[in-house]
Amino acid sequence: MFLIQNLNCTSKKFGTLVLALFSTFALHAQSTDLSGIAHVALRANDLAKSRAFYGRLGLEQAFEFTDAGKTSVAFIKVNDRQFIELYPRTTDSQPGGLLHICFEANDVESVRRAYLKRELEPAEIKKARAGNLLFVVHDPEGQLLEFTQYLPESLHSRDHGKHIGAHRISGHLLEATSAVKDIAAERAFYTTKLDFRSASPLGAEFFIAGHSSEKVMLQPQTPPAGPRISFGVTSVRKTARELRARGFQVQASRLSVSVVDPDGAILSFVSTRDPR
Repeated sequence: MFLIQNLNCTSKKFGTLVLALFSTFALHAQSTDLSGIAHVALRANDLAKSRAFYGRLGLEQAFEFTDAGKTSVAFIKVNDRQFIELYPRTTDSQPGGLLHICFEANDVESVRRAYLKRELEPAEIKKARAGNLLFVVHDPEGQLLEFTQYLPESLHSRDHGKHIGAHRISGHLLEATSAVKDIAAERAFYTTKLDFRSASPLGAEFFIAGHSSEKVMLQPQTPPAGPRISFGVTSVRKTARELRARGFQVQASRLSVSVVDPDGAILSFVSTRDPR
């Protein structure tokens, strides 16, 4: 009996030790893995005109924020996990074009710890207005990058299955382009700090860290460089026909077709069946 009690005691202590070690590991776990692009944020000179433009693409507004009786952000839905955020211009001094890219993480705390380990300076994690966890990092040129983790009761999660336009030209945001002054410095930032992987021979296109097929591309910050967002489609030819039927002016090539939004952002539709 004494031996059995001793073994039980030892087993309990061992189990407690294993649990403590696991908890310690979980507490300090870190990973740069991301799930993909959560949203891109754009400045709109005329919000009504921009809403109408994206509506013609079959992309519906999921929800919006209002301040002082006016829309401050409109959330245009691509799919249940991807959005385009439209911020109306309220003063001439506000920057236009692409405001920021936001990446989704399954464990935003783990990602933040990994960035601290890589000597970045991520902001503290906060609960954003929509109800998700969020922190930000600035790249070497001071441009903002957001990292979010969707929570079950957030506005995004509560909209699951809703506002999925039956006539969407595309339901998958594949790539966002960021205009930068120093591509070499930015390349080093994305690859050594964020752990993105090069996706092009020239080293200006990167797969997001993790197992996503989504990408970020860098382009020189010189006029007339404007924001570019790429979406996946099954057929470029059919997409071009559909866009023309909806009254869009299109630029088409073998691998992609593009349209321009009211503020100069280029929306490119790329065949996911073609090599890129």
